[in-house]
Amino acid sequence: MSAFEYSAIDSTGRESRGVMEGDTARQVRQQLRDQGWTPLSVSETTQAERSGRGRGLLGLTGLGGRLSARDLAVITRQLATLIEAGSPVEEALQTIARYADRRRQQKLLLALRARVVEGQSLANALAGFPRSFSEMYVATVRAGEEAGRLGGVLERLADHIERSLETRSSVAGALIYPLILTAVAFGIVALLLAYVVPEVITVFDSLAQDLPILTVALLAISAFVRDWGLPLAGLVAVAAIAFAVALRNEGFRYRVDLLLLHLPFVGPLLVAIDTGRFARTLSILAASGTPVLEALGTASQVIARRPLRAAVRRAAMQVREGESLQRALQASGWFPPMLLQLIAIGEASGELDHMLHRAADFQERETNMTVSIFVTAFEPALMLVMGGIVLFIALALLLPIFELNQLVG
Repeated sequence: MSAFEYSAIDSTGRESRGVMEGDTARQVRQQLRDQGWTPLSVSETTQAERSGRGRGLLGLTGLGGRLSARDLAVITRQLATLIEAGSPVEEALQTIARYADRRRQQKLLLALRARVVEGQSLANALAGFPRSFSEMYVATVRAGEEAGRLGGVLERLADHIERSLETRSSVAGALIYPLILTAVAFGIVALLLAYVVPEVITVFDSLAQDLPILTVALLAISAFVRDWGLPLAGLVAVAAIAFAVALRNEGFRYRVDLLLLHLPFVGPLLVAIDTGRFARTLSILAASGTPVLEALGTASQVIARRPLRAAVRRAAMQVREGESLQRALQASGWFPPMLLQLIAIGEASGELDHMLHRAADFQERETNMTVSIFVTAFEPALMLVMGGIVLFIALALLLPIFELNQLVG
């Protein structure tokens, strides 16, 4: 049985669209006719784009445009609840699809159910839609099915997705205000230099005296902004586009990430974000029973910075050769001491998943604290900079007036 998307004229004469299950398109058309509807088109539901596993939520970037991060969290939580309550997977998927408030969710869920009914495992069914379900998600579900703990594993996945959403929202929310404040402040300064200052300075053109050095400097800056502001903005836009295209090259991306990781404030923050994602993902995979080497390979994909990702893959090779995970990660020199210490304790006690969970909590708290400190310090620093710029403009405009008053006096 498969899921089919249909378009038909209903009994009121209106065109209706939806998803219906059936063995063949002909059977679906007959079901529509039995309801008194006139079928216009019937096609099997598939996911058009299957190339490349999207990465974003669960540390991977983007969920392929099929499911948003929030939608995936809701579906995972509902599926976990129904399976824990004893509902078979195919019935759980059908129930969630029946009450789905978005048509694309319904299509996807019924397509998954059709594959499960055909005899595929839930993990294999999910793997058929890589733009909606990441490799980490599929690997975790597969491990949960093999261990007979699918409901519990899905609960942990739902917790992880929701926690990732909260962390992302808090960081983004904290950074939006400083970015808007900076853009507005420098936009106002640019307008002052391009339009207001030249009008005021024309007052001094008729004076037969030399202008102060600050006024001359302000005039030069104003002329540069007025004459070259738009071309410079266009050049910056072109450079940004070229840079974004260049980032598609892995070698260039690696060098950029390496540079970012060595910056005084940015580097530690990026390490904290990536190691938190890595620890959280690895803890879920370890708890679901995924072998360590496979878990490391999957968890490395949630790391955004290439040098850190390469370090995890080198660590996996050392673990394969018999080295402990803590020593293998420590050899790279990238990972925080707290994470390494908790991993060592977890390996010694046999509770690696719990220690990784605690390490992820610590890294996420550290990330939020760092962002909070940055936001707290940024606003007064920006005020000082803007105050200095305004003071410079004011002095440059007022000094000629003071000198003129002295001459008149």
